[in-house]
Amino acid sequence: MERRRSLPDVLAGGVFVLIGGAFAVGALGYELGTPLRMGPGAFPLLVGAIVAALGLAIVVKGLVAGEVIEFGPIPWRAVGAIVLAVLFFGLTVRGLGFVPTSVVTALLTALASSRVRPLTAVAVAAGLTAAATLIFVVGLQLRIPLLGPWLGF
Repeated sequence: MERRRSLPDVLAGGVFVLIGGAFAVGALGYELGTPLRMGPGAFPLLVGAIVAALGLAIVVKGLVAGEVIEFGPIPWRAVGAIVLAVLFFGLTVRGLGFVPTSVVTALLTALASSRVRPLTAVAVAAGLTAAATLIFVVGLQLRIPLLGPWLGF
């Protein structure tokens, strides 16, 4: 019986194991607490352990029942747009404010695909910005101004 191995699955699973393990080890520096009174390290430890376990399952699957996958050309437009969007958000969120930065970031990521029409990208950006504002600024009370000092506010 021939065993096929999937290098992409093994590599991706390894990355998950490393990231999950790093979170779990980092969480050990915080107080874990008890099951009824969890400390600040309990949630990152749990999430890190789950991510590492899923990564290990992906590695095992890649070693045991891999499938041959052929990759197509690299979508450089999408890679560039997403990297640019993340950099833009990180560099301008305090100056422009959360709402304008979120709109531009969502527009850039939506337009990363050549199949998305501009009107659809605007609708996606508006929806994502509204949802992110409600979740992070209203719900979690993140202390980032909605409109920043660069806009005169």
